[in-house]
Amino acid sequence: MSQRLTTGGPTPDSCDHLDVPRPRTPGGDVRAAVDEALIEAAAETGAHIVVLYLLHETRQVLLLEADLGLPAWGVKPWTRLRAKAAAPVAAAARRDELIWVSGPDDLAHRFPAAALSVPYPFAMAAAPVHNGARVAGALGLAWPASHPARLSPGELSAIERAALRVGELLTSAEESGRPLRAIGQPHTVLAPRPGAMDAQHVPAALDCLGRFTDGIAAIDIEGHITFCNPVAATLLGLDGSPAQGCLLWDRAPWLRNSAFEERCRAAVIGRQAATCLAGHPDGHLLEIRLHPAPSGVTLHITPAGDGNGREPAPLGPDAAGAPPSNDSLNFLHMASTLTHALDVREVVDLVADHVAPVYGVHAMALLVAEGSRLRVVGAHGYPRDVLDRLDGLPVTSPTPAERVMQTGRPAFFDTWEELIGAYPDAVRTDDAAAWAYLPLSVSDQRIGTCVLAFTDAHRFTPQERVALNALAGLIAQALDRAMLYEIKDRLAHSLQTALLPGALPHIPGLQTAARYVPATRGVGIGGDFYDLLGLEDGSVAAVVGDVQGHNMTAAALMGQVRTAIRAFTVTGANPGKVLRHTNRLLVELGTDLFTSCLLVHVDLRLRTFCAASAGHPPPLLCLPGRHADVIDVPAGPLLGIDPDAEYPTLNVPFPPEAVLALYTDGLVELPGVDLDRCIDELARQLARGCEEPLRQLTDALLDHAMSARRPADDIAVLLLKHDPSAL
Repeated sequence: MSQRLTTGGPTPDSCDHLDVPRPRTPGGDVRAAVDEALIEAAAETGAHIVVLYLLHETRQVLLLEADLGLPAWGVKPWTRLRAKAAAPVAAAARRDELIWVSGPDDLAHRFPAAALSVPYPFAMAAAPVHNGARVAGALGLAWPASHPARLSPGELSAIERAALRVGELLTSAEESGRPLRAIGQPHTVLAPRPGAMDAQHVPAALDCLGRFTDGIAAIDIEGHITFCNPVAATLLGLDGSPAQGCLLWDRAPWLRNSAFEERCRAAVIGRQAATCLAGHPDGHLLEIRLHPAPSGVTLHITPAGDGNGREPAPLGPDAAGAPPSNDSLNFLHMASTLTHALDVREVVDLVADHVAPVYGVHAMALLVAEGSRLRVVGAHGYPRDVLDRLDGLPVTSPTPAERVMQTGRPAFFDTWEELIGAYPDAVRTDDAAAWAYLPLSVSDQRIGTCVLAFTDAHRFTPQERVALNALAGLIAQALDRAMLYEIKDRLAHSLQTALLPGALPHIPGLQTAARYVPATRGVGIGGDFYDLLGLEDGSVAAVVGDVQGHNMTAAALMGQVRTAIRAFTVTGANPGKVLRHTNRLLVELGTDLFTSCLLVHVDLRLRTFCAASAGHPPPLLCLPGRHADVIDVPAGPLLGIDPDAEYPTLNVPFPPEAVLALYTDGLVELPGVDLDRCIDELARQLARGCEEPLRQLTDALLDHAMSARRPADDIAVLLLKHDPSAL
């Protein structure tokens, strides 16, 4: 679901319209001013959670800068987001548009990985934040899932004001020489508590709560006890010792065992009341009603059942079972995201983004056996000199990494003393104080070792050891897939390079640029192609085509089609006849694959071009300072179907400075979107950059096409510009 939000960089007109004056904030006060903007956004929209992400200088990662209403346990896994991550905030920054998620079903449909990692009911909006004309990050706001299916005009306006204000603050700070840079260590924004009770009324309120015959307790969003009346203290077993400030499930561990902790977390994130049963160690059942509020959760506790020791179970309409534990959620998220990793670098980045913040890991290295040595295939956080010492270790060397790979059993060292005690010859290669060496195994075959390093001495609990060892299994499978993919991708790239032109020929009076981008799934071989050749009569032939399929057969047929078109073109036949001859050849070959093709002959002396199409998307023609036109070339059938097919031609003026764009459907097709609309959008992009250098324009067209998705189809683009000055 999408709703309109102005996403371009802020302008004086837009700020005047919204009555938001440009702030002139001293650099030292920027964070305070940003905090104020987040607080106002929450107050004006009714959102109970607001987060601000800023793009790192590399523009590859979004770092959480500030959060309001988000507990620490909800922050850890999300301090870093890859800019291309399938998450609402990342999508808002990447697409430069408002992203609205109406509830858990919508989130699961559009962002399944995010839904797995945060399986609580909530609605969310994410809006891009600009620093001048450039996207600098994104603002995220969350509401209970009971929020209406659409944002109201008032909410849209408030979100836009907040995004503009934060963007203006970032710009002002940069102009003052003290830019705000996120470092991945977010700070919590403390919102003022409305309606604070007068001090003289506090004793009366406490006395009133103390007279309740039911248990009444309160915890903050982290789970710390902030109040507990005598009945609640008795029912929970807290009487007799101070409880305020302690984590509730630390003082009453049986609540954690009954998944009550996750119930509270769901109440904090989703802001929905819930009821559950919890079994006390003495055999009695307690019915606990949870009433969430911005500052935490109020607990209404009463005895329930007959104390027969039956298993606790949730009550009410949400009786589907307790939410999974937080560790389980982390692994669900890791499993779902690692399956999409296409290369080793992406595997390392995903582990660094989602595991390191949770467990406090400051560096990691992935070592894989290659012949008789261990090679570092991926790393994060380690300096180069340390990696150089690790890389190339003999597999027979007496080191923890080698031993773990040989035995398949993990090794944990809480301190340097433990490590040197087990391996007296060990050399300290880093400044870490604790280490975890985890075996990487695939189908009972050990392929290497994952090394995790911790800055401080670290006590590995039994649960943590189990969790990290399970994590190593996920990493190993993803790493094995990624390395296999990289091998296939290198092979595919070599083959594709051999089949496409090594370089475009120099044509006097014509500027040219071309790009081929393989599909991002599977082996990077496709059937898309382009070609350009000068003819004896001084004209130029340009062609783009798309052979059905993404495999070796498609690539081989693509080579045959390209060769046939070249052979028939040099005979002097017009584009229609060339396609007719090529079509008959393909029919005689008896291939099961079909080919679309667009062939253009350009005559620079007459300033015209002649085009013929075999079921291919139409070319675009743009004049500087004007809009780009879609050239409706009459389309004949695909090549290889009808031996008697005819391919009519169309003659079109090609004036000086005009740009002609030929492309394949991978550049424009979007699932569920009308193809004509996609082609019109490409025409608008072409018109906006028509006066740019052709290489830069080609990159811009590809970047725009791929900004919202990874292409499921390969892409070929060929641009021609009539440039009389180059004659």
